[in-house]
Amino acid sequence: MQKILIVEDEEKIARFVELELRHEGYDVAKASDGRQGLELAQSGEFDLLLLDIMLPGLNGIEILRRVRKESDVPVIMLTARDAVMDKVSGLDMGADDYITKPFAIEELLARIRVTLRKRSASSETAHQVLHCRGITLDSERFKVTYNGVPIELTAKEFALLQTLMQNKNIVMSRNTLLENIWGYDYVGETNIVDVYVRYLRQKIDVKFGVKIISTVRGVGYVIKEE
Repeated sequence: MQKILIVEDEEKIARFVELELRHEGYDVAKASDGRQGLELAQSGEFDLLLLDIMLPGLNGIEILRRVRKESDVPVIMLTARDAVMDKVSGLDMGADDYITKPFAIEELLARIRVTLRKRSASSETAHQVLHCRGITLDSERFKVTYNGVPIELTAKEFALLQTLMQNKNIVMSRNTLLENIWGYDYVGETNIVDVYVRYLRQKIDVKFGVKIISTVRGVGYVIKEE
């Protein structure tokens, strides 16, 4: 039985979600403040976290930051705020998805199923160490280097680089990258792929004086073998 942790200080919402999840066959635990939520999240007992951003004691972004130092457990952020920066902060810290309150329980359940399926498929993929044009990407150790020099990437930057390296010499459209990395139901800035390609170029191309990611005008992006 898959186990889900709800970190939510609004008791009515937490209880409602708990009942629905139990009805769907999940095992559920709850925390009503940030510090308790962090302690439970770090126990390693859960298959997925539902994490509110606005919490007493410790906010959801800080919990996510600390959890991501030691775990890749799936995380869906819950929040009443719909500011773009809240969404970007959560995704940059490694959140798998994001849903704004109030939400339909059917949508939340669907997002949970999709996130758990993605993680299950990911865990079945063999440990990959990818090499291309001086870049080495170790999927299991979450490590990227250029000619041996470490490159610090966020979770989304890592996923984008990994996808392009897995499909080297193949032009990946923006829509394909968006679906593979952010999810088919992502709702946000339509140029998010371009933004993250720019982040990668700053950390690799600009820093090392190379041109790794090529733009195919009107189509998308590609990493070509030399």
